[in-house]
Amino acid sequence: MFIPNLVSADSGGVVSLPIRIAIVEDEPDLREAVAEYLGVNGYEVTAVNDAAAMRALVETETFHLAILDIAMPGEDGLSLGRWLRSQMPIGIIYATAAGTSIDRIVGLELGADDYMVKPYELRELLARVRSVLRRIPGPSAPRAAGPSDDPGRRVVTFGPFRADLDGRIVTGPGGAILDLAKSEFDVLEVFLTRSNRLLNRAAISEAIGFSDEPESSRAVDIRIMRLRKKIEQDPANPKFLRTVRGEGYIFSLPDDRR
Repeated sequence: MFIPNLVSADSGGVVSLPIRIAIVEDEPDLREAVAEYLGVNGYEVTAVNDAAAMRALVETETFHLAILDIAMPGEDGLSLGRWLRSQMPIGIIYATAAGTSIDRIVGLELGADDYMVKPYELRELLARVRSVLRRIPGPSAPRAAGPSDDPGRRVVTFGPFRADLDGRIVTGPGGAILDLAKSEFDVLEVFLTRSNRLLNRAAISEAIGFSDEPESSRAVDIRIMRLRKKIEQDPANPKFLRTVRGEGYIFSLPDDRR
């Protein structure tokens, strides 16, 4: 049987790491079915029934991807997903029975890589798992304390901030790591790689891979609003990420910092 794995450098050599997936689902039948199906397809799977159990697991284990039910007793999946993002580079797929547009937007804003509405086909879930895993780094190494100084890496500074675009880490004053959701970093990367250029909402949506749906413009606005709260001293009067009324947004970056 083919065993999916990620390749990682380790002490100068190359090792093959099994892909580890966590399932947090309070419906026992679905939890067991998903765990068994992904296990048969070669993944190393751990399944728990609530957020508290997942938080306990993370104290000693790392995962490449988590499939999180949104509506659970106690802490919900959205809050858990946000916390997981702060602990490790991890792919997140949310699952919910609701399926409303607002739930989908909230899930994506909190860092989801994908979103599924229950009941779903296990084959479709497997396809989405594979798609997400192709796009994310694995947690084979501890999270760096700050951006790498390797000359080949894409590093951009703006004001007191330093963004390592390859390491997907932003540090602020004193070298503290900025707590950015995946969706917020995605937007920041779009602007830093297209600085001093006017971008409309459609261009931003396309660049971050957001689907062409009616709510996508609103989702872009929400991401920018949240990003401003973290990088602007006065979000109401932004210095970097400015609005051009009726046109879109522009990220102002001095030419010598580009």
